[in-house]
Amino acid sequence: MTTAADIMHPGAQWVPATETLDRVAQLMRELDVGALPVSDPTDPNERMCGIVTDRDIVIGCVAAGHDPARVTAGDLCKGTPRWVSADADVDQVLREMENNQIRRLPVIDENKRLVGIISEADLAHHLSDDQLAQFVESVYA
Repeated sequence: MTTAADIMHPGAQWVPATETLDRVAQLMRELDVGALPVSDPTDPNERMCGIVTDRDIVIGCVAAGHDPARVTAGDLCKGTPRWVSADADVDQVLREMENNQIRRLPVIDENKRLVGIISEADLAHHLSDDQLAQFVESVYA
């Protein structure tokens, strides 16, 4: 059985909710990623409170006329964060992404620590053509 841990991109990094968006964007550039999970620095377990994408920064901050040096990652986090366990099977991963129409999914271990992220590119490398077509249809519909 293929699990989330098998298909994820390992080594994902958190940014604290207090981090400014200009720094988040710089970190995205350095890491060559389009999204970063956001942790709640007031939580001693550093639990995820959301995820910020490059698109969020452009649409939710820059295009809205806000200064990314003054807006934080936490300011953009909305809704309930979605994630999957590292031992989840591929069907569970796809269900979570499809049901929530998300393109990136953080992966956590048994201690609730971030261990990776699954992106569309990761899915493309590990799914059959039929599975990938169904995913694209569900998420982009």
